Amino acid sequence: MIGLIQRVSEASVTVDATTIGHIEQGMLLLLGVEKEDGQAQIDKLVKKVSQYRMFSDEQGKMNLNVQQAGGSVLVVSQFTLVADTQKGNRPGFSRGASPEVGKALYLQFVEALKATGIPVQTGEFGADMKVHLVNDGPVTFHFQV
Repeated sequence: MIGLIQRVSEASVTVDATTIGHIEQGMLLLLGVEKEDGQAQIDKLVKKVSQYRMFSDEQGKMNLNVQQAGGSVLVVSQFTLVADTQKGNRPGFSRGASPEVGKALYLQFVEALKATGIPVQTGEFGADMKVHLVNDGPVTFHFQV
């Protein structure tokens, strides 16, 4: 399971010109699901995302997690994160989970993240989405669990 998180002052996702998810201050999480992923990877990534200290405290140091900062998370599925880009000029997607498995794990991840008490918005799995964000910093981190 691969997550790319960006600290944002706002972010939204639209499908067919309709906004389906929107947050103010918080974190945009682009989520890629690999073939071998399961509950263990969900648990690890939920813990990492929910506890990651990427928001500034009163002294301007990154000491606060998203919940401590009063933020939300916008979770958007992005299968291209699992692409193999090591050879040639075309990405390979053999590491990615099937659409059925990927969607199930994506939804499980979202529910597990919501269970932490963090406000969560989502995109639509498998849809052609337009993601809009204002990256705050810019601050971006990559996790693979």
